[in-house]
Amino acid sequence: MRILLVHGAGGTPATWDAVLPLLRSRGYEIATVTNPMTSLEDDIAHTTAALDALEAPVLLVGHSYGGAVITNVGRDPRVAGLVYLAAFAPDAGETVQQIVERYEPAPVSKHMRRGPDGEWRSERGDAYWAEIGWDLTDEQRAGRIAENRVADKKIFEQPTGEPAWRTLPSWYQVADRDATLLPQIQRDMAARAGATTSSVPGSHFSPLVYAAQGCAVIDAAVAELSTAGSGA
Repeated sequence: MRILLVHGAGGTPATWDAVLPLLRSRGYEIATVTNPMTSLEDDIAHTTAALDALEAPVLLVGHSYGGAVITNVGRDPRVAGLVYLAAFAPDAGETVQQIVERYEPAPVSKHMRRGPDGEWRSERGDAYWAEIGWDLTDEQRAGRIAENRVADKKIFEQPTGEPAWRTLPSWYQVADRDATLLPQIQRDMAARAGATTSSVPGSHFSPLVYAAQGCAVIDAAVAELSTAGSGA
């Protein structure tokens, strides 16, 4: 089983800095992707290109907006399962923006800034960290400031196709104190997807703060998929 890790909006493979050494110590073959965040369609194509370099079967793991990407890339027959870590799991025809607009605004909304073409970027000052990333170390915060990329509005506004979670086994880890993607939204999406669900008591940055727990979800997914694949 190969594993492909997909970051969220504004992110880079540094999202997985705490997860990668733990997964490698288990002997997994792992790949990451740096998506352009120019549109959902572009990110799907870019992630599919990364999938091309891996031998099937592949487990897709997405964080935040990366969940919308794997929900679409997962239609590829080489994908065996999906793992969502505090991530979007949209339904057919649904956009990320539509999901969040059905709920009260998350605290992160006051820290988001739009550029002249509608692109988004978070303003990561002291107030942001106190409210949104309170459980990160100073070193981890510095890394997130360095990787804070601009995300085109089209990644949030383009609709999802038929969601892969309809036909693939899925796992979802909820961040119970998430101020970016509200925990209730996460739980609702996980239930709709029929995902095996667990939780951690932290912020949206769970892959960094709760790396061991995230890897445990991946381990469980790999074990179940491998057993199913063996016909046991």
